[in-house]
Amino acid sequence: MTYSRKVFIPLTTLCRDRCTYCTFAKSPGAGGMYLEPDEVLAIAKAGDEAGCTEALFTLGDRPEERWPQAASFLAARGLDSTIGYVAEMSALVRSETSLFPHANPGLLDDDDMRLLRPTNPSMGMMLENISPRLMEPGMPHHGTLSKDPSRRVATIEAAGRARVPFTTGILVGIGERRDELVDSLFALRDLGRATGAIQEIIIQNFRAKADTPMRHSAEPVPRWFARVVALARWILGPEANVQVPPNLTEQFEIYLDAGINDWGGVSPLTIDWVNPEAPWPHLDELRSRTEAAGFTLRPRLPVYPEYIDEDWIHAALYADVVAAADKDGLALIPETSGAR
Repeated sequence: MTYSRKVFIPLTTLCRDRCTYCTFAKSPGAGGMYLEPDEVLAIAKAGDEAGCTEALFTLGDRPEERWPQAASFLAARGLDSTIGYVAEMSALVRSETSLFPHANPGLLDDDDMRLLRPTNPSMGMMLENISPRLMEPGMPHHGTLSKDPSRRVATIEAAGRARVPFTTGILVGIGERRDELVDSLFALRDLGRATGAIQEIIIQNFRAKADTPMRHSAEPVPRWFARVVALARWILGPEANVQVPPNLTEQFEIYLDAGINDWGGVSPLTIDWVNPEAPWPHLDELRSRTEAAGFTLRPRLPVYPEYIDEDWIHAALYADVVAAADKDGLALIPETSGAR
C-alpha cells in the first residue's frame, strides 16, 4: 500500500462552477480569494520541513470567467488566466523547496498542459461521472459547464498527448444510476488504454456537507461502497493504481479487502480543503491500521514509479524526480521524519 505525503495548497477558492455538493468554492463576498505568493511558499516550506514530497494545488475552475475580482487579481500580476498563476506558483515551490507540485486546476487543454508540465511531474482532475444526465435541471452538475463529461474526457486526452501522468476518478453517490457508475469505470479503463496517461484512479464516496443544496442527500454506505471499489478493481484490471481517500470513512480498512493499492495524498499538516469536516488519519495510525490488515505502507511521490521515465517527466524535472525516488521508484523519506 502506498500514499503520497503532501501539503494541500488551496490556491483559490473562487470558481466559475456552482456544484450543489461543494463547500470549497466561495463567492468573493463569502471569502473566496487567491493565496498570495508568500502564503503559498509558507505552506510549501512547512511541508518541506515535515518531510512531505507533494504540493497539491487545488483550486476553482477558471474563476476569472465569472468573477471580476478574479480577473482583477490576475491582471494586477500581468496574467490573463488562473492557469498562468498556477504555473507561477508551481515554479515558486520548485525553486524554493524540494516539493513536487501536483496541479488540480480543472479543465486543461494542450497549451495548459505544456505550460504546467515543466514544474508538475503529474496533474489531476476527477471525471466524477461519464453521464451528461447529471448536468440536467435538478441534478448536481446543472449549470456547471466544466463538469461536462465530454470536456473532462478531452482534458485526459490532452494529458496523453502532452505526456503528463494524470490522476482521475469517479465520485459515487451524487445521484448517478448504477449503470452510469459502471459506464464511468469502463470509460476510464478505455481512456487509460487509449492515452496511456492515467496513473491513478480515485474511487471517492460522496459526503454530504452543511450549507449545500445536497446537505440532506444520502451518503454511500461503506459496505456497499466497498463493492463499488471491488468492481472498479475488476474492471480496471490488476495493474491499475486504485485509491480510496482514508479520511472519508471511519473504518477505512474495509477498502483494503476490496482491492485498493493506494490511500492517495495524506497530509500531516494541512486539512482536506475539499472535505474540511473529515480530518486525515495521523500517519502513525494509517500505518498501524494498514499493517494490521497485512499490508506494508510505503510513501510515494505524486508521480507513480511506472511513470518515472524521460518520456513522461519533463527534462527540467526528471533528474530531481529520480533523485527523490528509491530503487522501487517510491519516495525517499526517512522513517524518523517529523511528518510521522
